[in-house]
Amino acid sequence: MPLPLYLLAVAVFAMGTSEFMLAGLVPDIATSLGVSVGAAGLLTSAFAVGMIVGAPLMAAFARWWPARASLLGFVLAFAVAHVAGALTTSFAVLFVTRVIAALANAGFLAVALSTAATLVASDQKGRALAVLLSGTTVATIAGVPGGVVLGTLLSWRATFWAIALLCLPAAFGVVKSIPARVGRTPRDTRAGLSLRHEIAQLAMPRLVLVMLLGALVNAATFATFTFLTPIVTDTAGLGKLWVSVVLVLFGVGSFVGVTLAGRLSDQRPGVVIAVGGPLLLLGWIALATLAAQPVALLLLVFAQGTLSFALGGTLIARVLYEAAGAPTMGGSYATAALNIGAAGGPVVAAATLGADAGDLGPVWVSGLLVAVALLIGLPLRRFIAPRVGQPAR
Repeated sequence: MPLPLYLLAVAVFAMGTSEFMLAGLVPDIATSLGVSVGAAGLLTSAFAVGMIVGAPLMAAFARWWPARASLLGFVLAFAVAHVAGALTTSFAVLFVTRVIAALANAGFLAVALSTAATLVASDQKGRALAVLLSGTTVATIAGVPGGVVLGTLLSWRATFWAIALLCLPAAFGVVKSIPARVGRTPRDTRAGLSLRHEIAQLAMPRLVLVMLLGALVNAATFATFTFLTPIVTDTAGLGKLWVSVVLVLFGVGSFVGVTLAGRLSDQRPGVVIAVGGPLLLLGWIALATLAAQPVALLLLVFAQGTLSFALGGTLIARVLYEAAGAPTMGGSYATAALNIGAAGGPVVAAATLGADAGDLGPVWVSGLLVAVALLIGLPLRRFIAPRVGQPAR
């Protein structure tokens, strides 16, 4: 894989840390700003909504800019939003900064995904996606737990300052690693496919199918991930610092899952769905049943991280393949699919926190969402597999 892909992953690491770190900071933010835990959890949804809207919007805007200029601008805007978040004492202002940061993140990821597709062979998009997503998984392994420890020892604001600082080397990496004219230039875009043509690709049934399945699987992941802290501390009865351990296990599992997706999603996506899907469903049911037992909780969190990212990564890779007719907007479709799930999952999960299921309500929601994905995806599995002689559509 080309070196620029790995340097892009460094920026994805900083942004992934920001997106996921709230999973361990929700209670502290709620206490500090005088809101409920459920309301603080909606900051995750605010970020995801910003990415849903921002992915196509920012990608459409950035298609007229060189890739390097777009990526650099998005990284710097992301840093400024975190400085503002660290300084505010208003939940409403913090909410707005999360949306702004999400817009910048969405633009960066959409351009990065489209750029990655131009840096590799046409049948290696799954592997390129795995490299980029490795930045996210490393964030869950090191960045997110580190942010939680920093927030526990100092305050949640310290994690926002840390993210802003992480953006600086990420910006340097973009400037040094991405050629000024990689991908499409403004002249190329005008002479090539129109924006209308690229948006019209969304009418393709195969593209809609993989986007829907990817969104459902990611919704299941975020439904539980956002509310892991009370499960660890209240349901399992572990100390607060164990939250970091659980997040590390989930992150290691997600790294393993992304690695598997990178190896299998290009040629054998049907196998991942047929095997990984049912296992993922059984894992959520097991976690909802056994979460009170610390050893079972730790093992299942690792397993669910692996299965969630193997299945989700495979589906998102298929989005890039099916959106090959939209070379500048395809990355935004993959980003939108990821974050429709990331927005919807926590909203549904938050509604269950006051119900009889208590802290485990989000886990049952995750199981239900995966069950829906399987009911849709398994009968249509042949439409997700690569076409004969056309691994990239």
